[in-house]
Amino acid sequence: MPSDNIIWHNTTLHKMQRAGIKNQTPCVLWLTGLSASGKSSLANALELELYKRGFHTYLLDGDNVRLGLNKDLGFDEDSRIENIRRIGELCKLFIDSGLIVLTAFISPFQSDRDMARSLLEADEFVEIFVDVPLSICEQRDPKGLYKKARDGEIKNFTGITSPYEIPSNPEIHLKNFNVELQSNVEIVMQYLIKKGYIHA
Repeated sequence: MPSDNIIWHNTTLHKMQRAGIKNQTPCVLWLTGLSASGKSSLANALELELYKRGFHTYLLDGDNVRLGLNKDLGFDEDSRIENIRRIGELCKLFIDSGLIVLTAFISPFQSDRDMARSLLEADEFVEIFVDVPLSICEQRDPKGLYKKARDGEIKNFTGITSPYEIPSNPEIHLKNFNVELQSNVEIVMQYLIKKGYIHA
């Protein structure tokens, strides 16, 4: 349990000052979707495009976070909830630094995504549903995880033995199959420009 003696320390600089010198408005681009839907590839391409245009970012990828910060967590329901909670708190700190944060996490439960959103201020959380049918994700299966799940080697695997709750009202809904990667990158970039997170 947190101690009652711990109080948030307010710094002299605040996030809009930090973001101001970067000429951007901080936000979290939360990419959610099934394994092999292309979240990581899309997040990478988005970050590269933002970098080319001079914006300041950081990308949090599911596997990378589990190799370090969340290496103590398993894949049972409680651990998966805690995984997203920690990521949400990390995003909050990155937002405070003035960055545009990109995340690539399956984050299968609507309640967990809502919890992450609730940690931030209004309009700082941009949910991006990377929509690919399960059958296509299984065909792609770059890590062989779907096969292992079908063979019973992986428990609680999203889409097979654990549910994926489709976002109820994402800011951006991308069909990430039978489409060029750059086309989806441009959809997100235009959204960020339209909403004033970045300039053209």
